[in-house]
Amino acid sequence: MSSEADDADLQDALAGVERSIAQIEGCDPAEREALVAELRELRDLADKLRHERVEIAVFGEISTGKSALINALAGSEVASVNVRGGWTREVWRLGWSAPAAVVKGLEQSELVLVDTPGLNEVDGAERADMARDAAERADVVLLVTDSDLNETEFSALEQVAAMHKPVLLVLNKQDLYTPDQLDDLRQALTSPRVTKLIGGVENVVFASADPREVEYVIEKPNGSTHSEWRKPAPDVEEVRGRILEMLVDEGKGLVALNAAMYAADRSDRVAALRVRMRSNKADTVVWSYAAAKALAVSMNPWPAADVAGGVAVDVAMVLTLAGVYGIEMTTDNARKLVLAILKAAGWLMLGEAVVSFGSSFFKGVTFGGSTVLTAIPQGAAAGYGSYLVGQASRYYFEHGASWGDRGPKRIIARILENTDKASIVERLKGEIGKKLSRNRHSEK
Repeated sequence: MSSEADDADLQDALAGVERSIAQIEGCDPAEREALVAELRELRDLADKLRHERVEIAVFGEISTGKSALINALAGSEVASVNVRGGWTREVWRLGWSAPAAVVKGLEQSELVLVDTPGLNEVDGAERADMARDAAERADVVLLVTDSDLNETEFSALEQVAAMHKPVLLVLNKQDLYTPDQLDDLRQALTSPRVTKLIGGVENVVFASADPREVEYVIEKPNGSTHSEWRKPAPDVEEVRGRILEMLVDEGKGLVALNAAMYAADRSDRVAALRVRMRSNKADTVVWSYAAAKALAVSMNPWPAADVAGGVAVDVAMVLTLAGVYGIEMTTDNARKLVLAILKAAGWLMLGEAVVSFGSSFFKGVTFGGSTVLTAIPQGAAAGYGSYLVGQASRYYFEHGASWGDRGPKRIIARILENTDKASIVERLKGEIGKKLSRNRHSEK
């Protein structure tokens, strides 16, 4: 791919990330607060793209030499190395400037080595998640092992491979093995079950990031000898060379692709969280208004006024739900939506109408004196009707103020099929009963 095409891909990816950021920034305060982590990740990603930063995540179990490998690649002691397993407790991003100038198209880019917590730390589930998140964000992943893959490492390799990005399997500490043992390990690590996950045998590389000391026998000019223990230089050239080959082959296009995939995943998570939060809030709104309508209708002693008041409650509920879903709606349009839902329900809601209007008539002929007798059945029926209006309105708003190709009648029929009327009515009756028991006029 040409450099111009790579640059265009980077700009497209950046624009996509910025759209995702704007999506979160446009949320209401409660949603923004819940999406703080996602917003921070997307802003970091935007900064990564602006600086054309290539991230190489070093991933694996504890004590396999991840930090030592980073130090050896960077050529200096930049990552913390400690003999205690699980010492890396957070994600570290460390600049790696040495090879940038030799990668065509990335001369102005930043190469960053990312040190991650170990996968199998005791009580380290949160840190393991941090490591996987870092691998997901990275452009190249190094999975470091110091032996044949165990079950945890192979599972981690499968997870990383599913992220669809270049993966190197690095056998570190090769100096601990004999040549025959290394041959056996190479054969095991290049088996088909492994290479199909990482794209071929060329992506299995060996290293000695922190070699053990070796005894050297020194012969003096006079023929006498003495021994010295010396630490050999790190051997990571195979790893370094394969990383550079990957960057030469993929370059900025790899950065753009990974950023676009990462941003898309975060956008999906943001959308799912917003839907869940709005759904929970909408549930509360619908039930609150259904209960309010049940109480208002049941306690109103005047004929017909309870019906008019009930419609007003439904209109207020629809306006509140519109606000939950970020949709502007006038009172007139809310009234039209309520009436459209009631009309679409037709015979399905006839039972509520019979109870409501019958109770209103009874109130009329008794000049309101039947309120106590009719309160619970009429109120429960009215509240149930309001509940159905609320559920239908939720569907309408969740689909962008549209019924789609199904139409309101089919939607309401489906809502009725999936609604446990008995439990809702009983709950509403309970609310009315509690209100009546607290009303000192209810027995008059």
